[in-house]
Amino acid sequence: MPAAHTKTRSLRARALQWLAQREQSRVELRRKLLRQARADLAGEEHEEGLANVAEQVDAVLDWLEANGYLSAERFVESRVHARAARYGNLRIRQELQQHQLGLPGELAQTLGASEIDRARAVRARRFAELPRDATERARQARFLIGRGFSPDAVRAALRGARGDSTEDEPGVTPTGG
Repeated sequence: MPAAHTKTRSLRARALQWLAQREQSRVELRRKLLRQARADLAGEEHEEGLANVAEQVDAVLDWLEANGYLSAERFVESRVHARAARYGNLRIRQELQQHQLGLPGELAQTLGASEIDRARAVRARRFAELPRDATERARQARFLIGRGFSPDAVRAALRGARGDSTEDEPGVTPTGG
């Protein structure tokens, strides 16, 4: 049994090392630990060892959560903070779903309120000029949709860009009159 205890401690040490680098989701950390544990057991041919690996990994993950090293809330906040400046709500939600996590209501409202402004900022960073024709508008819209911005945010960002350019022209009013 000392070998199992050593493996568990080794898995724990690896998990702590990965968590020290950045926040990880439980799903992501479980996948990494399982891969590492199976690689460690590859040289040994123990049927019971392979079956026991998942239990050991789950025990390590439970310990990490109980001691505050692994937190779904911190992971979500970290991921949203890292992605919000470059990606839209759809992409952020999809990425969190890959980790079997959801976006908390308050954070979803904050992202929803800022999505149009973020889409405008991403468009402005990528494209030096405002769209001048339908082809360029379509190109910029495809780019923003690919970044996970909702169609409404894309329309608003491109309408805002067009609105910014026509507001400066004399005799043109935003209402079209």
